[in-house]
Amino acid sequence: MSSADTIRFRHNQAILVAAIVAFLGALPLASVEWYLSPVLLVPLAVGIWAWRAGTDADPRELRLRALAGDRRIRWDQVAELTTDGRGRAVARLGDGQEVVLPAVRGTDLPRLVSATGQTLPGPR
Repeated sequence: MSSADTIRFRHNQAILVAAIVAFLGALPLASVEWYLSPVLLVPLAVGIWAWRAGTDADPRELRLRALAGDRRIRWDQVAELTTDGRGRAVARLGDGQEVVLPAVRGTDLPRLVSATGQTLPGPR
């Protein structure tokens, strides 16, 4: 399976830039006293999350990536793709569990379905 077959959904990279700016802004505070150095961990964690978190979709599976791990869901486990009240994409699994797809909006569902090699029916 080539990476060309994979569709990637990521959060806006402006979050990563904001985390870098926050890290640089926290440096003077953290350098005042040693016990203030953990303040640097917050923008660092946000930056790593912004760089890593998202959803990868290919013809075999969905891969949900988070700050410190990932989860793979085969397409045959997905019963339905829908949206929640906030406009986020949600996968309902065959066992009734609902999984929010990181960085995927409801408007991205046609692109997500195209990763399976299938198409959505057109309007009637």
